[in-house]
Amino acid sequence: MRYHVSIIILGILSLICIWSCESQPKDTKKSTKINGVSLVASRDAIDSSHITPITNVNANYASVMPFGFIRSLESAEVLYNTDRQWRGERVDGVTETIKHLHNANIKVMLKPQIWISRGEFTGDMMMTSEEHWTTLENSYEGFILLYAQLAQDTNAEWFCIGTELYNFVNARPKFWSQLIKKIKTIYSGNLTYAENWDKVDKVTFWNEMDAIGADAYFPISEDKTPTIKASRQSWQPWKTTLKNLSDTYNRPILFTEYGYRSIDYSGNRPWESQREDGKINHEAQLNLTNALFKEFWNEPWFAGGFIWKWFHNHSEVGGMQNNRFTPQNKPVEKLIKEHYQQYSNSLSLKK
Repeated sequence: MRYHVSIIILGILSLICIWSCESQPKDTKKSTKINGVSLVASRDAIDSSHITPITNVNANYASVMPFGFIRSLESAEVLYNTDRQWRGERVDGVTETIKHLHNANIKVMLKPQIWISRGEFTGDMMMTSEEHWTTLENSYEGFILLYAQLAQDTNAEWFCIGTELYNFVNARPKFWSQLIKKIKTIYSGNLTYAENWDKVDKVTFWNEMDAIGADAYFPISEDKTPTIKASRQSWQPWKTTLKNLSDTYNRPILFTEYGYRSIDYSGNRPWESQREDGKINHEAQLNLTNALFKEFWNEPWFAGGFIWKWFHNHSEVGGMQNNRFTPQNKPVEKLIKEHYQQYSNSLSLKK
């Protein structure tokens, strides 16, 4: 009799368990991704209040970007960490910024970058003599190793060894090979390199990196206001290229930069950043960003990305009359906040 009672009780408990499990709301959290912002260096010191808007948008990462400057392609020397630079572009400002980010539980990719006078594209650098190459290499190595040490000292979770330098990378492979080895003796975290969208599949040292970095300004649409559906369809050939690249090197794809301007035809040549008045189109920015999220954030071979770009003085930038890249105080900021919330845990590949 007791045996039969036990069987009945177990059956009832099983039914209760099944009903309870089915009636509970499903977990809305998605797989962990890097939900990042590209934090523009500030002229002056910042404090914790400047970090709060980053946490409010549910970002779990920020890229911090000190700059080195080249006066012209003829001189080729990288100038960096000078008193004439903004505080956020120098060692003291970078250290300060990383401290505030870490105190807010936001992880960091330290991403030193080069600016050439008059805004010439860094990917086009090509020295005309061995002397100029040597000058560039020696000064760039000093620049990068300085910040590799800073990344180690501040426990930055990622370090980006360069941004959009394809001609330099392609022409001087021996230099980059030895530079990567030196970086690895200094810095023990995750490494990537940020290549421009049209050259990312031509870099040969991805096997030395922890992620394949792409500045993701892929041309998506020639429409004035692209739809989400059409934009997703246009992503397919680029997505295939990136998936194949990830498979070839067994490395995840990381969008070291991504984003669109709030302007007409912003999916046509997304890399363009000239100052233009008018032509404001928040719907275009919103749809293109939404399509990118839908196509990539659920892919297991995709690590996440850093939206371009985010300023420290949140209340003073962006807005409905702004047609630049920043999502701040625009409709797309709400989309980013909602999307990042779904993937809000932090990610670190190395333990």
